[in-house]
Amino acid sequence: MLKSFLAAALVAISTFAVAHHADASEVSPTEVEGALTIDVHKAKALFDEGLLFVDTRKDSDWEAGRIPDAEHLELKSVFSEASLLEIASKDQPLVFYCNGEHCMRSSKACVKAVSWGFKNVYYFRDGFPAWKAAGYPVE
Repeated sequence: MLKSFLAAALVAISTFAVAHHADASEVSPTEVEGALTIDVHKAKALFDEGLLFVDTRKDSDWEAGRIPDAEHLELKSVFSEASLLEIASKDQPLVFYCNGEHCMRSSKACVKAVSWGFKNVYYFRDGFPAWKAAGYPVE
């Protein structure tokens, strides 16, 4: 019985350690190959130039607030090469954003866009939280 208890405890501890490690590693990369990482001030400058922003967040986040005139392509259910081509050409500059450094959606979208041949990809890693904190317009 003690052996069973110790085995179960070891499994539980191992599971917790693996789960905890997975949570800790959920920090988005600082760079995406083929994309240019930008900060909130560069994002605002590109916004002012009229570049297209692509919001990859889930629907509830989109409904709660977004960068004005952004296109919403939810990463897990809508985002695809076809859906991206419906809003932009492969040569058009695009700014991808999500919920900041603890959100993987915009980095994953950038990786996919680059792999599909999109040539002017901007990775706004700090995303909507930084945009809002800077006092930039939201809708």
